[in-house]
Amino acid sequence: MAVASGPSIWARKSTDELIAETSEEGHALKKAVGALDLTAFGVGAIIGTGIFVVLAEGIGDSGPAIVVSFVLAGVTCLFSALSYAELASSIPVSGSAYTYSYATLGELVAWIIGWDLILEYGVSVAAVAVGWGANFNKFLDVTFGFTLPDAIALSPSDGGVFNVPAVAIVLAITYLLTIGVRESARANAIMVAIKLAILAFFIVVAATAFTSDHFRPFNTHGTSGVVTGASVIFFAYIGFDAVSTGSEESRNPKRDLPLAICGSLAVCTLVYILVAVTAIGALPAPELAKSTAPLADALDQGVGLSWAASLIAFGALVAITSVVLTILYGQTRIMFAMCRDGLMPSQFAEVNPRTGTPVRLTLVFGLLIAGLAALVPLTEIIKLVNVGTLFAFILVNIGVIILRRTNPEMERSFRVPLVPLFPIIGVGLCIYLMTKLPGETWARFVVWLLIGFAIYFLYGRKHSRLRTGAAPPPETELPPGESL
Repeated sequence: MAVASGPSIWARKSTDELIAETSEEGHALKKAVGALDLTAFGVGAIIGTGIFVVLAEGIGDSGPAIVVSFVLAGVTCLFSALSYAELASSIPVSGSAYTYSYATLGELVAWIIGWDLILEYGVSVAAVAVGWGANFNKFLDVTFGFTLPDAIALSPSDGGVFNVPAVAIVLAITYLLTIGVRESARANAIMVAIKLAILAFFIVVAATAFTSDHFRPFNTHGTSGVVTGASVIFFAYIGFDAVSTGSEESRNPKRDLPLAICGSLAVCTLVYILVAVTAIGALPAPELAKSTAPLADALDQGVGLSWAASLIAFGALVAITSVVLTILYGQTRIMFAMCRDGLMPSQFAEVNPRTGTPVRLTLVFGLLIAGLAALVPLTEIIKLVNVGTLFAFILVNIGVIILRRTNPEMERSFRVPLVPLFPIIGVGLCIYLMTKLPGETWARFVVWLLIGFAIYFLYGRKHSRLRTGAAPPPETELPPGESL
């Protein structure tokens, strides 16, 4: 298959070339995970503080109709999830939206989304690590009656000196990721099992105090309340895209990736709806909306289990740990793909022959994110995660449409139904949610992209393997007189 070549910044890589590069000596990741491992990665990335904390905010906007909001948010994600499933199974290469954009929209767009994902994942991990520290302190408080001093539990912006718990969890997860993807997958699977067990316990126990009167009136804030609630809790669903970053390490990507992406989203949607229904059934929506720990209060005030706060705090701690693991894993794989393509220093794309992981790259990101979590205020820049995620979703949906037209004969083990309708709906829903983000978030996003443009034209464009012709695939055919 011919590859777009020459000096154009819109040059694309063929899917054959992208796949061929995954088996290069020194740059080949170890294939060690299956469908269950990948599904657990998805569930691990999705279920975090959202269901333990954001539920209250969503109920405040929509009342008992939060159940409908969860369905609406899940459907919104579904359209993008289907597109991720098709591209991940067709192009089983680390890099997620970055790689798919390289194959469909060209190098410059791929760089933009890759640079965007570096910010999105990095800020996510740092923010989640800070949240882990706060939940760790809460767990110590409700279980043992003491907390860590603010000086070592908070960042300088929050009145502390150095956030030790946030640094500790990032470094611990970094070490785990350097050991091997199989070991990381096993640890994540255990954490996912624990948090699902705790949520199952909540659902069963809260159901014993279920009162249908708590659902009357049902739609207390009208349609606008349901939509607002959906936009708030939508971000409790973000994470299924991290599954696609494990494409290259999947033993059977064509089968396992669609199952894992759609399966993790389905499992989390079902859990979210059951938790919301039983929480409101146990404690009226107005009381839940005022709570900072809605699940613990539902069991404490609604059921009468005073020790529930300790269990829920432990569940939140485990849930957040698995989020740190899966999101940091995803970030290293995206950056690995960019380094292997030459857009970032290729030395970081070296894979340790013993562990089968990019150890050097993982350590660098682990240290950078630990520093970010320890010292930098994240209250405002965390909003960049929202715009970055939705931007990636848009490009993936567009990528499905383009690849169907430019490479219709490519083998697709999973196909998005009703193309281009479904991807277009996915794009429209993402754009709609992006319009709800504040102006200052867009300003910061533009600044980050401008920095990215500078790096690309000063470094990436000159070192790109596609443009310099480093190790072109044997099937590449070029017109006379042209070179990569």
